[in-house]
Amino acid sequence: MIFNFIVDIFGATQTTFWIFYFLNLILSIIAYKLGFARKLPLLKSTIVYILLAFGVIIITIFSILEYPMTESLFIISLVLGIYRFRLYRDRKAR
Repeated sequence: MIFNFIVDIFGATQTTFWIFYFLNLILSIIAYKLGFARKLPLLKSTIVYILLAFGVIIITIFSILEYPMTESLFIISLVLGIYRFRLYRDRKAR
């Protein structure tokens, strides 16, 4: 769905890979921050984000092969965002 949308707009060029890479990277960072991030020292946090950036290359390849990776990351980010909002609202009420 997202693949067809991006290919219709930009065409099947080299930029398609980079568009998916940055889209998947942003969604992966959001999912990491909402669901799994802990307070880490600066160096450890930098290492985590560098490894995340390398791992997103594999996710991007699957996205280019038209697996629903980007859509899954979007849904994961949405669900974790709703969970964090409800958790915040519940803690605020106490």
